[in-house]
Amino acid sequence: MSSKTTFRCLKVYEENKTFSARIIEQKISDLPKHDTLIRVSYSSINYKDALSAKGNRGVTKEYPHTPGIDAVGTVERSDSPELKEGDQVIVTGYDLGMNTHGGYSEYICVPSEWIVHLPKNLTQEETMIIGTAGFTAAFCLYKLERNGQKKGKILVTGATGGVGSLAVMLLAKAGYEVIASTGKAEAGEYLRSIGAADCIDRKELEEPVNRPVLRSRWAGAVDTVGGHTLVNAIKATAVNGNVTSCGLVSSWDMQQLTVIPFIINGVNLLGINSATCEREDRDYIWEKLSKDWKLDNLNSVASFCNLEDLPTEFDKIIAGGMKGRMVVKI
Repeated sequence: MSSKTTFRCLKVYEENKTFSARIIEQKISDLPKHDTLIRVSYSSINYKDALSAKGNRGVTKEYPHTPGIDAVGTVERSDSPELKEGDQVIVTGYDLGMNTHGGYSEYICVPSEWIVHLPKNLTQEETMIIGTAGFTAAFCLYKLERNGQKKGKILVTGATGGVGSLAVMLLAKAGYEVIASTGKAEAGEYLRSIGAADCIDRKELEEPVNRPVLRSRWAGAVDTVGGHTLVNAIKATAVNGNVTSCGLVSSWDMQQLTVIPFIINGVNLLGINSATCEREDRDYIWEKLSKDWKLDNLNSVASFCNLEDLPTEFDKIIAGGMKGRMVVKI
């Protein structure tokens, strides 16, 4: 066990109703009093992390706070019989980085129930390229297939983002024809390089349409955007298709959606909440990501930064300017 008593972390402070982040030194004894201490190697950046860093009370209620909803590293100590010093482990979801000291830190202390052992076929770095975003994309694929999704065209909205990029890659590997929706005109080459069969402009889905259903364009969809985009994706889904909903970067509202797509076309809307995914499903999905769904080209969607770079990266993801996955070297 390490003899260190202090560690570095990024801390977000609220001062005069504004929020700012800086790197500080903190005592290990100040961490939450849970049963497992982990020395963190890598984290990643998700939209939720940026919201926490910007003071979004729907994500984080109290400040000062250390965000970071993902972490991978090595067990320093644990009271759990299922964990021992030196074990390589992953923590994603639950309350990590929301109201519990998160992964932008050299150490975290969390309940053992949140911890997944690192699968044999994945490196620590690979797990954070995947992170919550990739796990969410995999959860979407898992739910689509569990709900009997037919092969064919699958729409992915917000396709250049973290969840979107990994969804494109996973769906292509699983044998689907991926239609990637993006607002970045220059992103077509990137999206095709990671598995998209075709790309469409997000403007095709952004405008409200009064009709209750539209011409069928895809067998199913993975939506990361919400709002009119999700509504139009549902309206244009073929009979008995499935649509997963896992994001709201556009809106949480669903105006002009009726029950018609559901009762006439039998479309299924599947909600995705990876943070509270059942432990049995969580273990299964990580195992799939290390075997049948293992992506050999993960580095093609990955960039890397340090703790000091995080404030700039938060601004970028809030502005919709991030492409693929940003891994944080701790």
